[in-house]
Amino acid sequence: MIDRATLPLILSGYDDAWTRLDARLDGLTQDEYLWEPVAGMWSVRPVPGGGWRVDHVRPEPEPPPVTTIAWRLWHLASDCLADYLRASDVPRPIQPSGAAWYGEVGPALTDLRASAAAFRSTMEGLGEDGIWEQMGPRWGPFAESPWAALVVHATDELAHHGAELALLRDLYRSWGA
Repeated sequence: MIDRATLPLILSGYDDAWTRLDARLDGLTQDEYLWEPVAGMWSVRPVPGGGWRVDHVRPEPEPPPVTTIAWRLWHLASDCLADYLRASDVPRPIQPSGAAWYGEVGPALTDLRASAAAFRSTMEGLGEDGIWEQMGPRWGPFAESPWAALVVHATDELAHHGAELALLRDLYRSWGA
């Protein structure tokens, strides 16, 4: 039997991962945002006529390329958290979608924070019973999974990509780029 009083516990893990990541992004500079310490990195690139797009193909190559801070912020904010709301009643919390993203650090951080807050608020809004409901047919192979599983997955995304972002920032600082 599932203890249905687990929503605060599940969300506390999300909050912990988010708080660590957000703190590690404090003071992020434009140079760090686009820094490419190795050849062949995926990043965000200007497109003719204006705008920026991420480097991306599906399926991803194996092994996947190393990615910049800019790419990882897109992945968390747009590809993960904002897209996870697609099957909820909440509108997309940020404007960019697909491979569109920002060449500037400021708007990227603003949208990451907006996506993180909207995702958390939506999951909390499901309540103790709703968090255990199936996500539904729009989720394809995950249709029968409960929303709680998505919160756990989002927490994992924040934690492991947050660690990667922190490492890139540490390397940038250490290498004196």
